[in-house]
Formats: sequence, C-alpha cells, structure tokens
Amino acid sequence: MGREIMAGIEQISRDKGIEPERIILAIESALLTAAKKKYGGGDNIDVQLDRKTGDIQVVSRKTVVEAVANSDTEITLDAARKEDESAELGDEIGFLRETMEFGRIAAQMAKQIILQKVREAEWEVVHREYASRIGEVMSGVILGQERRNYIVQIGKSEARLPQQELPPKETYQRGDRFRAYLLDVRASTEGPQVILSRSHPQFVARLFETEVPEIASGAVVIKGIVREPGDRTKIAVFSKEQGVDPVGACVGVRGCRVQAVVRELRGEKIDIITWTEDPRTYIGEALSPAVIDKVGINDVERTALIVVSEQQMSLAIGKKGQNVRLASKLTGWKLDLINQTEYEAERAKEREHEIATAIQREQRLQEAQNAPAQGAACDIEPSPTGEAETLATESGESSVETAAGENSAVESASNPVADPASMSA
Repeated sequence: MGREIMAGIEQISRDKGIEPERIILAIESALLTAAKKKYGGGDNIDVQLDRKTGDIQVVSRKTVVEAVANSDTEITLDAARKEDESAELGDEIGFLRETMEFGRIAAQMAKQIILQKVREAEWEVVHREYASRIGEVMSGVILGQERRNYIVQIGKSEARLPQQELPPKETYQRGDRFRAYLLDVRASTEGPQVILSRSHPQFVARLFETEVPEIASGAVVIKGIVREPGDRTKIAVFSKEQGVDPVGACVGVRGCRVQAVVRELRGEKIDIITWTEDPRTYIGEALSPAVIDKVGINDVERTALIVVSEQQMSLAIGKKGQNVRLASKLTGWKLDLINQTEYEAERAKEREHEIATAIQREQRLQEAQNAPAQGAACDIEPSPTGEAETLATESGESSVETAAGENSAVESASNPVADPASMSA
C-alpha cells in the first residue's frame, strides 16, 4: 500500500509539475481531518506519512489522569500502565489507529481535501509559469475538443482554445500543431485555465514581431492594428530610424515575411500602411488598396469626407463595407465616401449658395444706404431755384455712384469660387 501511494505521488508530481512534498502535506492534512472526524478529539491526533516507504501512521495522544472526563483525550493511570509500565500522572501516551477504520464518509472527505490541495498547488504552478507570459505566442498540440473548446497541450500544462477565440470556419483535428496568442490565465472550479486566442489583433502583431527583426529590435513600431479574423487585417507601422522603410521591412524580400504571417493565418489578407501624423495622408493610406482623390476633415467632430473616383469606389468600400470599416477603426475617424460626380454636384450647390448670399448681402447694404437719404429728402423745405438745382445735381451724382457699386458687387458674386481649404488631393 505504501509503495502504491508513493508511486501515485510521483506520477502526480510529473504530470502536474507539483513538488512531491506539497502532495504529501496535502495527504497528511486530509487524513488528519478524516481521523478527527472518526475518533474525535482535536490537537491530540497526529498523522505522518513516511517519505521513503509511504506508510501512514495515525497517532492519538491521551493524557494520564486520575478520573477520565473525556475518553477521547484522557486515560486512567491503570489503563496507561498497561501500555507503558513507566507511565505517570500527567504523561501523554500515543496510540496507533488503523487508517482502514476511517469509514466511507471520512474517506470521501479526505479525497476531496486531497483534490483541493492538489488543485491549489497546480494553480500556483500554472500561474507562476504562464501569468508573466500573457501576450506571447505559444506553440501547442490539439488533444481534443470539449464543450466547443479545444484542449491544447502546451509544455506540461493544458490550455483551452475557446470557439469564440477562433476565426470563423477555422477547425482542427486531434494532433494538429499550431501557434496561438496567450490571452489569459484564470482560476476555475475545474482547475487553472490557460486561455489561448487566434482571433485577437495582437496575435498578428506578435507574428510580425517574430518574422520582422526590425520590429523586434524597435527600429520599426506598430502604431495600430485592426482585424476582422479570417478576412482582413490592417496594420500601421512607423520607422524610428532614417533609411528604414517600415512597409518594406514588414513585407520582406519578395514578400517572404508577410507571406509567412499569411500562411499562419490561413490566407487572411493583410494591408500594411505607413503611419503618419497628418490625418489626411493617414486616412488615404488606411483606405488602401483603393486610390482616393481628395480628403476633407472636420477636426472638431473627427469626421472626414473622402472623394473617390467611380472606378475606385467599390474597392474603397470593400466587401460588405469591410475596407472602410477597418480604415475608420484604424484611424479613429468617421469616414464618408462620395464619388466625383456627387462631389461636383455638392460644389455647384455651394457656389449657388455663396452667390445668393453675396447678392442678399449687397441688397441689404443698398437698403441701409438709401434709408437715411430718403428721410433727409422728406425734411427739405422749398428753397431758391439755385439751391434746389445744386441739391438735385449732388443727389444725381450720388445715385450714379451707388448704382455703379451695386453692379460691381453683383458681377463679383457671379464669379465661380475655389475649392474649400479643407479638401486636398
């Protein structure tokens, strides 16, 4: 029996990565609880497991007294001297107990305590090993599937790959090898759980860090990344060193680096763009592979109006709006696309509105100038002929000048206006 116990302890230690001493202490603690339930008492019961043979000893200690008040912890002098002739009042005498006498309930309790202690020790081991590695790319082997979760072997531990952390239509078979992103380490009633993900955007970033030495060294920085798993990823990169092309570094010679990432993602499309502080340029790059004509921005509302030719419109929008949706997430701007025809129609409306506004402004100005002159004319009294002629002459000259100014204002309002400063090619 002792050899079987030690063999089981060694097996658990190898499988779970737990020190044998911790398992032995868990067994002793469980048996001590079971012994107290069976024999009563408290601190007077000890359980020891021999580290070499695996033999278990349960010892209950009793104090020698003249009159017994508690038979679980006390014994008379006469009864004590039957066990030890040298016993005296106040001495403690140990009695061996049979572990087979624990009973079904006590044995079940001991089993539960052992499992709990082993689970706690396993959690500490897994947490110590993997908590500091969250965010890394792990290699694993599929062991099977359980409740829509793949069970993955990573090192000496098991991890879970939930269905929601997989790209759509991505499946695996038992024995398949793959790489995944270490998302989290959680405690559960079933034991510690290491959670993996293949749909997280940072999984793509870590793959590029593995494939591109410039990213690993810090010469090229990933400024932003958005993803719709299984379909398309957009990644913005920036170079900290002059002479280093960030996009070229990620693509590699003949596309070898980016193709390695695409193979790992099972054919997912990847758009690599250059990050820049200029929002117009950045938005134009983010809509790649489409070519845009103009970008107008509203800094307050963080909205942008993008003019695209008819030929590039479908490419800029993407399948089910995917391209413009990812570009909006990557840049942080709300993007509206219009074609060249719609843009020209909008500009024509703006010109008409500006012309009408200018005419109304001149009319209001003319009315404001005429109002005082009319009031003054009503107050004029009959005067000699010479004075009347002089006033008539001056009034006529003023009217001519005002009419000439009005014609000039109308002509200037009729001229076409230029594109607004917010639009750029």
